[in-house]
Amino acid sequence: MHWPELSVNRLARDAVARLMGYAQRLRVSVQRDERGVTLIDAGIAVQGSLDAGVCIAELCMGGLGRVRLAAGALHGWPSWLQVSSSMPVLACMASQYAGWSLAATKEETGAKKFFALGSGPARALACKEALFAEIGYRDSADVGALVLEVDRLPPTVVIDKVLRDCSLAPAALTVVVTPTSSLAGTTQVVARVLEVALHRAHELKFPLHDIVEGNACAPLPAPHADGIEAMGRTNDAILYGGQVHLAVRGEPDAARALALQLPSLNSRDHGRPFGALFKDAGYDFYQLDGALFAPAEVWVTHLASGQTWHHGALQMDLLRRQWLAEAAR
Repeated sequence: MHWPELSVNRLARDAVARLMGYAQRLRVSVQRDERGVTLIDAGIAVQGSLDAGVCIAELCMGGLGRVRLAAGALHGWPSWLQVSSSMPVLACMASQYAGWSLAATKEETGAKKFFALGSGPARALACKEALFAEIGYRDSADVGALVLEVDRLPPTVVIDKVLRDCSLAPAALTVVVTPTSSLAGTTQVVARVLEVALHRAHELKFPLHDIVEGNACAPLPAPHADGIEAMGRTNDAILYGGQVHLAVRGEPDAARALALQLPSLNSRDHGRPFGALFKDAGYDFYQLDGALFAPAEVWVTHLASGQTWHHGALQMDLLRRQWLAEAAR
């Protein structure tokens, strides 16, 4: 796969600058550790905001995606996220996908053990995942930004690993922390609706280089103070409320097959809230059917022929039962 000379880390600097420059308005806090690494808290000791979540989502996409809030009671829900990219493979797979495993034992931290899946453009500096060799991309920027979906700041040993693997000076690294239970955390996770579609397409062996445009939307639930419940809501938003339109090259039969195979309704686990499924699986992701992690409804357009195929459907009744409290009479 051939890519133009694009640096997802350099392109993400505008989003980093917005977070830092408008920290008070976005309700995030910015600090530097003793070595000069920038740490941005978007929901641990501060409230954060939806706007911060949108900004972090665009940072996660390496400056190659647009994320917008939309309102209007679409399908009976008041708030939606719209996501788009004209370079969806780089934006989603080389940057936004949470694929970098970062862990530390309690002996290494001096307290509790730590685990997070790193997302964002710094992944493309470290290239610790086989995916980067497959898509043929590596960033060489002298700055980097990483997003961690956790409820505490990363320990020094994890920061050291990121600096070492990314070959960055401390002052060149920005780490953003967004708990799923926060406004910003819920927003940036639901904004992965397009990325979820590309990841599933990759699992289905569809050639990633043939995906050239992506547009998506998903309903935005309220955050929940309980981390498991919050994770259930963000997953359900995509699995049962996510809509994705992909424009692809290649053979029309492959495009048609992608449309039919991609939606979450192909999963044996489809139809139940994610939280219930996760509990029954003993809180082990690997016990869940991988086909579940996909958007609810998909359109695939084959550019050469002009044909579009559609499959899947929203399950908004399921979402409203989970998210909507009965108003007092």
